[in-house]
Amino acid sequence: MKHLGILAHSTEGAALCFRAFCQRGFTELGPHEHPDVTLDCISMARSMDAWDSGDHQSIRATLATSVQRLAHAGADFFACPDNTAHMALEQPGEDLALPGLHIADAVAAQASRDGRERVAVLGTRYTMDGPVYPRALAAHGIQAEIPDADDRRTVNEIIFAELVNGVFTEPARDAYLAVIERLAARGCDAVALVCTEIPLLITPEVSPLPTLDSTRLLAAAAFDTAIGRTPLPTWRGGPTAH
Repeated sequence: MKHLGILAHSTEGAALCFRAFCQRGFTELGPHEHPDVTLDCISMARSMDAWDSGDHQSIRATLATSVQRLAHAGADFFACPDNTAHMALEQPGEDLALPGLHIADAVAAQASRDGRERVAVLGTRYTMDGPVYPRALAAHGIQAEIPDADDRRTVNEIIFAELVNGVFTEPARDAYLAVIERLAARGCDAVALVCTEIPLLITPEVSPLPTLDSTRLLAAAAFDTAIGRTPLPTWRGGPTAH
């Protein structure tokens, strides 16, 4: 089995990905069994000014340091359970020390398997306003829809004020459900939860639309790679082929 390196950027999403990866092992391989996994996390605080200024290259450099540390720990490949971080990972630059899975590929592939045609995208303002998901979904012939400006502001504020800090409240859940309902009224046939903390707040049981859980989809893709069900990835950062 291959050794997974989890490239963490926000803690709650990374922890959920770690648990989901190991739990897949318990289910498929036997009690307490899972492929080797190492998690590395440089505090997101070190990158927040760069996010606000749009300095994606400096964020890429920070993430590349984590990938290097994962390589030194013996990992064979990495998965980054942070959708926004992929905007930085996609910046041109030297190859990362390990090949990695791309979270948007995992989400878009599942949307395609499910036969989706118009997918709502919920995440940070950087992700909702950015190119990663429109491009990944379009590669499968799927249209991406984002909330209107007021709803984007609400979604983003809850992420940074609450979700990344491990705070999950009923008012926040109600606000998100209202946003999803409005996107359903616009013709969306699924909602991609592409901040990796959102699945801890919005579950399939309560969502007005079928969900695409980016955190668990990435964990599942990483598990399939680790046990040899799918080949090792070849992407080492930089622009994607979408």
